[in-house]
Amino acid sequence: MMATAHARYVRISPRRVDQILMMVRGKSVAQAFTLLSLVTKGARPLVQKTLLSAFANAGKQQNPEAWYINQAWVGGGPQLKRMRAHAMGRGATIRHRTTHLTIVLSDAPNIKKKSNTRQTLRTSPKNVEAN
Repeated sequence: MMATAHARYVRISPRRVDQILMMVRGKSVAQAFTLLSLVTKGARPLVQKTLLSAFANAGKQQNPEAWYINQAWVGGGPQLKRMRAHAMGRGATIRHRTTHLTIVLSDAPNIKKKSNTRQTLRTSPKNVEAN
Protein backbone atom coordinates (compact mmCIF):
# COMPACT_ATOMS: atom_id res chain seq x y z
CA MET A 1 0.00 0.00 0.00
CA MET A 2 1.22 3.50 -0.78
CA ALA A 3 0.51 6.93 0.72
CA THR A 4 1.54 10.21 -0.90
CA ALA A 5 1.78 13.85 0.15
CA HIS A 6 2.74 16.93 -1.85
CA ALA A 7 3.89 20.41 -0.87
CA ARG A 8 3.88 22.78 -3.81
CA TYR A 9 4.98 26.35 -4.43
CA VAL A 10 6.87 26.52 -1.13
CA ARG A 11 9.17 29.55 -0.96
CA ILE A 12 12.46 27.78 -0.22
CA SER A 13 15.27 26.62 -2.48
CA PRO A 14 15.02 22.98 -3.71
CA ARG A 15 18.67 22.40 -2.91
CA ARG A 16 18.11 23.11 0.78
CA VAL A 17 15.16 20.73 0.94
CA ASP A 18 17.08 17.98 -0.86
CA GLN A 19 19.80 18.08 1.81
CA ILE A 20 17.18 17.05 4.38
CA LEU A 21 15.58 14.45 2.11
CA MET A 22 18.91 12.67 1.59
CA MET A 23 19.01 11.94 5.32
CA VAL A 24 15.53 10.39 5.58
CA ARG A 25 15.16 8.43 2.32
CA GLY A 26 14.64 4.72 2.91
CA LYS A 27 14.11 5.07 6.66
CA SER A 28 10.97 4.18 8.61
CA VAL A 29 8.61 6.99 9.51
CA ALA A 30 9.50 6.70 13.21
CA GLN A 31 13.23 6.88 12.46
CA ALA A 32 12.68 9.84 10.13
CA PHE A 33 10.76 11.80 12.79
CA THR A 34 13.48 11.10 15.35
CA LEU A 35 16.17 12.19 12.90
CA LEU A 36 14.26 15.32 11.88
CA SER A 37 13.86 16.39 15.50
CA LEU A 38 17.66 16.68 15.73
CA VAL A 39 18.17 18.63 12.49
CA THR A 40 18.62 22.40 12.73
CA LYS A 41 18.14 23.30 9.04
CA GLY A 42 15.47 25.73 7.89
CA ALA A 43 13.82 23.19 5.58
CA ARG A 44 13.15 20.76 8.44
CA PRO A 45 9.62 22.00 9.28
CA LEU A 46 8.56 21.64 5.64
CA VAL A 47 9.82 18.05 5.37
CA GLN A 48 8.40 17.16 8.78
CA LYS A 49 4.98 18.58 7.92
CA THR A 50 4.84 16.83 4.55
CA LEU A 51 5.96 13.53 6.10
CA LEU A 52 3.26 13.84 8.75
CA SER A 53 0.70 14.52 6.02
CA ALA A 54 1.80 11.44 4.05
CA PHE A 55 1.55 9.32 7.19
CA ALA A 56 -1.94 10.69 7.88
CA ASN A 57 -2.92 9.80 4.30
CA ALA A 58 -1.96 6.19 5.06
CA GLY A 59 -5.04 5.85 7.26
CA LYS A 60 -6.03 5.68 10.90
CA GLN A 61 -4.40 3.55 13.58
CA GLN A 62 -1.16 3.01 11.64
CA ASN A 63 2.15 2.08 13.22
CA PRO A 64 4.97 4.49 12.20
CA GLU A 65 7.52 1.67 12.51
CA ALA A 66 5.72 -0.28 9.77
CA TRP A 67 5.78 2.51 7.17
CA TYR A 68 8.88 3.44 5.16
CA ILE A 69 9.81 6.40 3.00
CA ASN A 70 9.78 4.68 -0.37
CA GLN A 71 10.39 7.77 -2.50
CA ALA A 72 11.07 11.40 -1.68
CA TRP A 73 11.96 13.95 -4.28
CA VAL A 74 12.04 17.68 -4.71
CA GLY A 75 11.72 19.76 -7.84
CA GLY A 76 11.97 23.41 -8.68
CA GLY A 77 8.86 25.48 -9.06
CA PRO A 78 8.47 28.87 -10.69
CA GLN A 79 10.99 31.52 -9.78
CA LEU A 80 10.12 34.99 -8.57
CA LYS A 81 12.41 37.40 -10.39
CA ARG A 82 13.34 40.71 -8.84
CA MET A 83 15.80 43.42 -9.84
CA ARG A 84 18.52 44.92 -7.66
CA ALA A 85 20.71 47.90 -8.39
CA HIS A 86 24.21 46.95 -9.46
CA ALA A 87 27.39 48.78 -10.38
CA MET A 88 27.57 51.37 -13.15
CA GLY A 89 23.80 51.76 -13.46
CA ARG A 90 23.15 48.15 -14.34
CA GLY A 91 20.57 45.87 -12.79
CA ALA A 92 21.13 42.41 -11.38
CA THR A 93 18.43 39.76 -11.32
CA ILE A 94 17.61 38.09 -8.01
CA ARG A 95 15.81 34.77 -8.33
CA HIS A 96 13.63 33.68 -5.43
CA ARG A 97 13.19 29.96 -5.93
CA THR A 98 10.15 27.88 -5.06
CA THR A 99 9.91 24.14 -4.40
CA HIS A 100 7.61 21.22 -5.14
CA LEU A 101 8.12 18.41 -2.60
CA THR A 102 6.67 14.88 -2.86
CA ILE A 103 6.95 12.09 -0.29
CA VAL A 104 5.69 8.55 -0.99
CA LEU A 105 5.38 6.06 1.86
CA SER A 106 4.95 2.30 1.56
CA ASP A 107 4.28 -0.45 4.07
CA ALA A 108 7.21 -2.52 2.79
CA PRO A 109 10.85 -1.43 2.99
CA ASN A 110 12.40 -0.40 -0.30
CA ILE A 111 15.29 -2.82 -0.72
CA LYS A 112 17.36 -2.21 -3.80
CA LYS A 113 19.68 -4.94 -4.90
CA LYS A 114 22.88 -3.82 -6.50
CA SER A 115 23.05 -5.07 -10.05
CA ASN A 116 26.37 -6.14 -11.48
CA THR A 117 25.57 -5.08 -15.01
CA ARG A 118 28.67 -2.96 -15.35
CA GLN A 119 31.55 -4.73 -16.90
CA THR A 120 34.94 -4.10 -15.44
CA LEU A 121 37.48 -2.48 -17.68
CA ARG A 122 40.39 -4.68 -18.53
CA THR A 123 43.62 -2.82 -18.64
CA SER A 124 46.06 -3.88 -21.25
CA PRO A 125 49.82 -3.39 -20.81
CA LYS A 126 49.60 -0.47 -23.24
CA ASN A 127 47.27 1.48 -20.95
CA VAL A 128 49.20 0.89 -17.73
CA GLU A 129 51.83 3.50 -16.99
CA ALA A 130 55.10 2.44 -15.47
CA ASN A 131 55.94 4.38 -12.33
